[in-house]
Amino acid sequence: MKWIRKDVFNLAIPIMTEQLFVISLGMINTMMAGHIGKEAVSAIGMVDSVNNIFIAFFSALAIGGMVVVAQFVGQGNIKKANATMQQALFSGLIITVIITILMFLFQGPLIGMLFGNAEQLVISNAHTYLGITLLTYPLITIDLIANGLLRGAGDTKTPMKISIFMNVINVCLTYTFINIMHLGIMGAALGIAVARISGGIIILTVLIRGSKILKLTKIKKFKFDKSLLKLIFGIGVPASVESLLFTGGKLITQIYIVDMGTIAIASNAIAGSVATMLNVPGNSLCIAATALVGRHMGRGESREAESALSYITKLSTIALIAIALIFIPFSQWITSLFTTNQEIIHLASIVLIVNSACIPLWSISFVLPAGLKGAGDVKYTLITSIIGMWLFRITLGYLLGIVLNFGLIGVWMGMIVDWVVRGSLYLIRFKKGKWKQKTVIKMTTSS
Repeated sequence: MKWIRKDVFNLAIPIMTEQLFVISLGMINTMMAGHIGKEAVSAIGMVDSVNNIFIAFFSALAIGGMVVVAQFVGQGNIKKANATMQQALFSGLIITVIITILMFLFQGPLIGMLFGNAEQLVISNAHTYLGITLLTYPLITIDLIANGLLRGAGDTKTPMKISIFMNVINVCLTYTFINIMHLGIMGAALGIAVARISGGIIILTVLIRGSKILKLTKIKKFKFDKSLLKLIFGIGVPASVESLLFTGGKLITQIYIVDMGTIAIASNAIAGSVATMLNVPGNSLCIAATALVGRHMGRGESREAESALSYITKLSTIALIAIALIFIPFSQWITSLFTTNQEIIHLASIVLIVNSACIPLWSISFVLPAGLKGAGDVKYTLITSIIGMWLFRITLGYLLGIVLNFGLIGVWMGMIVDWVVRGSLYLIRFKKGKWKQKTVIKMTTSS
């Protein structure tokens, strides 16, 4: 069957399995918290909008390491791939420790500034949840960067196995803490924290023992390598700025959703959780696109990179349309798994139906730029993301949601317009082919 490309599926299937479990980690937490009360699920939604900024930042740093490793592996330069792994891990860990300390010191004022208009019980829950989960940032960073490096080297099964284990831990502990020990939102936070810590420790152990290509050695003799750091951060910094601006924009929309009341906050948290789960194939293919395009570009195979990215984008579109068509008839039943509040169920299901109806636009908005990053075309994706998020999603979302009083549905409509704008710009870039002229690593002999 010609439409099946083994190189894509060999990368994508383990990533998809992994993503399914990663997303379910947050989704299960939201479900369990939903049965604690609407204040708990609202608090988790608010705090996760903050946590996701930093997770997105760490993920973007991981993209730098993944692209550089993928291109070195494409050239057969295993020594440089391993050196890149060390540079990415140590530099990322230093950055995240600094961020964790700052967040710990200023978490109170931050919650007050961002979510001060929420109900007092919601604010109290938010303090508890953030105070515990922010302490896991260093382990999240290790996990995200290590996973990216392994994917860049072509190993997608190891991250998949670790993610499955993490989710088993999360489900068991969160259920125990909430339903047996009756720890409420603290139980939800502790469950996800222990799972993340376990995942970080395990993947670090894997790298020390060594995978097929990557092995963490001579840790005590580690020294920073400016040339490799320049390559990693040359990709990672623009990607990180893009992620910060993008997730920061989502946080701004979360802030004015707070003013709509607890029903809107809870509905948005549930809709976001379900939408992310439905989008697992799309997110998985984004990661595959970055790794595969990076490997082809490392070998100087620009035509193959273009063919792979075109194929992955089309595959993502088909998969997301199929899932949306299956989901729409069951939207109310699925949202009812999170809460028994009928107002929340009704609003969340309407938002998800609107999202599902427009999902064909998603792939050109996110899969295409993921592939462009694999080629090193990070500045264009940064500028396009700023235009889409800050000129359309935030501004139009506020206009529709607040000024014109369409509420939460208006905010999500602003997001869909953002997809249209950025997708159009990425498609033009892809068709013109300028991204294929980018060079991250010059061809070298293997060593």
